[in-house]
Amino acid sequence: MARLFLVRHGETELKSSERYWGATDVALSALGLEQAARLRERLASEKIDAIYASPLARARTTAELIASRHGLGVTICPELREIDFGQLEGLTFSEIEQRFPDVAGLWKKRTLKLVFPGGDAVATFNRRVSRFTKRLEKHTAGETLLVVAHNGPLRTLICRLLGIGLEHRWRFRLELASLSIIETYSPGGVLRLLNDVSHLKCL
Repeated sequence: MARLFLVRHGETELKSSERYWGATDVALSALGLEQAARLRERLASEKIDAIYASPLARARTTAELIASRHGLGVTICPELREIDFGQLEGLTFSEIEQRFPDVAGLWKKRTLKLVFPGGDAVATFNRRVSRFTKRLEKHTAGETLLVVAHNGPLRTLICRLLGIGLEHRWRFRLELASLSIIETYSPGGVLRLLNDVSHLKCL
């Protein structure tokens, strides 16, 4: 496999920083576009060999903006879609606690048995995201790949690549428009950078 730049998409028009948007296809806000532009400048001098992104507009647009500096196309990967929160889509956690107290209680326990009403089961979601690692096997150790996705898929990938149990995925915090870097080796991955947002200063 190869070195991976893991990027979370920027802020959306419907405030992804405050509300849970999973399967809903929301666009980047003006702030999100500026955050993506900052990422483009941050990565402009890097050698990037391939770019993968979630099909959802907020991730795809972020990836396309970064790709514009590298003359690369973006490979769309359904495996990288965010989890479907079902009836919880668009709610804040306070609203979830009020309307779905049982679900909120299980969520707080960080259980992999959580199922979102009308949406995905966390276990099924993790299996789907984990299939993305098969795409990485065709790349050599000398290549650098950019992966643009969402909070949930990126945390699952980090656990998979580092050989950490998925029950620990909640321990990683990934801000909007953040950059993390993993170097992959045959025995396992090495986390070189986590949740860096230094490029967003003064925004």
